[in-house]
Amino acid sequence: MKAIRPAISSLIVALFTAALSIQATAQNYPARQVRIVVNYTPGGPTDLVARTVGSKMGEILGQPFVIENMPSNNGSIGTQNVARSAPDGYSLLFSTAGHTSVAAALWGDKLGFDPFKDITPISMLVMSTQMIVAHPSLGVKNIAELVALAKAKPGQLNFGSVGIGSSNQLGIELLKSMAKIDMVHVPYKGTAPAMQDLLAGRVQLMLNSMATVIPLVRTGKLIGLAVGTTKRSSAAPDIPTMEELGYAGYQVSTWYALFAPSRTPAAIISKLNPVVHQVLANPQIAKTLNDQGAEPAGSTPESVSKLMREEYERWKKVIADAKIIAE
Repeated sequence: MKAIRPAISSLIVALFTAALSIQATAQNYPARQVRIVVNYTPGGPTDLVARTVGSKMGEILGQPFVIENMPSNNGSIGTQNVARSAPDGYSLLFSTAGHTSVAAALWGDKLGFDPFKDITPISMLVMSTQMIVAHPSLGVKNIAELVALAKAKPGQLNFGSVGIGSSNQLGIELLKSMAKIDMVHVPYKGTAPAMQDLLAGRVQLMLNSMATVIPLVRTGKLIGLAVGTTKRSSAAPDIPTMEELGYAGYQVSTWYALFAPSRTPAAIISKLNPVVHQVLANPQIAKTLNDQGAEPAGSTPESVSKLMREEYERWKKVIADAKIIAE
């Protein structure tokens, strides 16, 4: 018994010392350059948001936040790189639903990482509105007309997406399921070819980000039918939400969030979270995002985790019902 007491005392001292060390590290953080890994190619909308946010975070914290692009089909390359990095706050991940909760629902054990265990959220950054648009030649002006036409011509209408299992496909698959209609999916390898064929009328329908489609809706090249968010977008206030149209529970949006390796000390997460909120409160940044149909969406780490779980369950069912197989 006497031999056990010194051992317990030593353990308590060690734990206390470790706690003080973590606290001191957080107070001095960041002491050097921080890298933010982005799962997408340079120059795209995701990359631009990451660079804008990262630059401002660096200004606030007094150290450069450098973007490192590691694109891959399912986000596995960049996410695994960060997950295997030292959990010290110097390797962060900028990712989306498509490369976290949706990827887990689509790829399962083939994904190569677990977004619920290998990384931990710091904060949500941006929510980007998704809009269902149609080519004018389809002759529909709203969702009711689209559904009526699809029921009159089962399997004859088609819709494009940026790839199998993408949010573009899943959002329309959800509509098909809720409206009990049959339409043909036409997958493309990226946004550019999909939009090119949509504008040419070779595909008739698509769900895509507001930033991509709103200029085309405003010029009449595409018809805006509905948005997938729970409230109307300030960039297109005349376009109704799917919920308004009677599709309760229909929610499809693109979000961007900042993550760290799963064992990163809570003190570092707590230091980074308010910095993200401070960046998003910048009026100039907020206006730039709003003009593109995106909105600042700073949050708690816990709310990101909750949303990811909800999305995983929702899209796992849609993927199973539509018999979608990852490629």
